[in-house]
Amino acid sequence: MAFSIRLTEQEKKLAESYAKLHSMSLGEAFKRALFEKIEDEYDITVADEAYNEYLKSGKKSVPIEQLWKELDL
Repeated sequence: MAFSIRLTEQEKKLAESYAKLHSMSLGEAFKRALFEKIEDEYDITVADEAYNEYLKSGKKSVPIEQLWKELDL
């Protein structure tokens, strides 16, 4: 699938500079950035859901020092 985007001249120069710095094509740079953004947002969503489940469970965390003491470390 192919698509096009409109960039200002400044945005184009920045994107080309980034791609050149990382030895990749402009298309590959945009593709990589897009999927990294998608992955980051997915990770945040999963983390938020897990944290909300933890809060709903009623479990409480304890300081790591307490665990070390219990394990005689």
